[in-house]
Amino acid sequence: MSEVAIQVKNLSKRYRIGLKEEIHDTFVASAMAWLKSPVSNYRKVHNLSYFSKNGESKDILWALDDVSFKVNKGEVIGIIGENGAGKTTLLKILSRITEPTSGFAEITGTVASLLEVGTGFHPELTGRENVYLNGTLLGMKKGEVERKFEEIVEFSGVEQFIDTPVKRYSSGMRVRLAFSVAAHLEPEVLLVDEVLAVGDAAFQKKCLGKMDELSEIGRTVFLVSHNMNSIGKLCKRAILFKNGRVDFIGETSEAINRYLDSIVYDENPEISFPDNNKVATIMNIKILDHTGAVSTNLEQLQPFSVEVTYKIKKDLENIFLSFVLTTLNGNVFVLNSREEEDLSLSGSLKSAGIYKTNLGFPGGVLSVGTYETHLGITKNIKPSIDKRRGPSFQVIDHSEDNFRSSIPPNKRGVLSLRLNWKSQKVNSL
Repeated sequence: MSEVAIQVKNLSKRYRIGLKEEIHDTFVASAMAWLKSPVSNYRKVHNLSYFSKNGESKDILWALDDVSFKVNKGEVIGIIGENGAGKTTLLKILSRITEPTSGFAEITGTVASLLEVGTGFHPELTGRENVYLNGTLLGMKKGEVERKFEEIVEFSGVEQFIDTPVKRYSSGMRVRLAFSVAAHLEPEVLLVDEVLAVGDAAFQKKCLGKMDELSEIGRTVFLVSHNMNSIGKLCKRAILFKNGRVDFIGETSEAINRYLDSIVYDENPEISFPDNNKVATIMNIKILDHTGAVSTNLEQLQPFSVEVTYKIKKDLENIFLSFVLTTLNGNVFVLNSREEEDLSLSGSLKSAGIYKTNLGFPGGVLSVGTYETHLGITKNIKPSIDKRRGPSFQVIDHSEDNFRSSIPPNKRGVLSLRLNWKSQKVNSL
């Protein structure tokens, strides 16, 4: 049985928020409010230390509400969810910055946390002095920090400024040094918030590699991020938070899909757009299944199409539609196609009028998943005259003989093409 590094049980955190003050429109109402102010002010002061038993007061916000989960030693677990879902509040409780209202959280081993830019750094001290300060706070002896010092500085990339006060560092430099300190001083549990978004792409890659390395030597990494690529690459499990509650715990791919579906996916298979003052404008985009019916649920083995209706307000040459298909989070471009690929249309004149174009997709090409459509009207390969995001759609598979059905969804890739494999023995041993 795996050893538990973090255990959270029935954890809740309650805050009192300010309510909007009443604004009175008449002199009489203002006078009445003034007369009542001693009583109302007393109630406000009294309520600062009093919470109703049912917790339904308008000025009460439950940042966390009955949260429970376990994280095993050596696991890298991702925490995802919308802003305000309770992710940072959870990290603050785990870091012992904030006390919970009810429930408890237990962490086994030493903890290093990286919650925001500059956390744990004294601005007046140099980078060198802050490295030793952080090591002391983690319970390390001076000799232990000295053995790691060169490695910490090299990883952070701030060698030239290590003896400069931290208050003169840029936000990126602070994050690089802070992460380097937290990761190299070998805490048993590393809590990381969205601060990695401040670093550049090269440093983010180094951080992901370091967290993976920490996991391999038995350290636990608790990663909060809005970067689904980072979560997907690094974490085998993820927790999805929604309105202060745990909405899902399980495989990272499933957690990411649920999160993206809740914030991006639009089940409407047809979207219409208002007219504008551009010379050409997209009016309507719809998704059609293999029967020609509008739908966002498409069978994997069946063909489907995207139908676009657009208006050209005056005669134009070299004008054409462009189409981009991406995964739901927009990180993977599946297809980029233009109407001019049809040579019969290239360079032709389009007179003023309303046009309808159908883009046909063969069946069995896309893997199971959710995709976004993006349409544009372009002239002479210049920036689009009009650009719209169309409906999203899901590719589903109800067949029993699909050759990819045995592959986990997160490892199937985007395309589902059956390749022609030919093998032959070329020599005997």
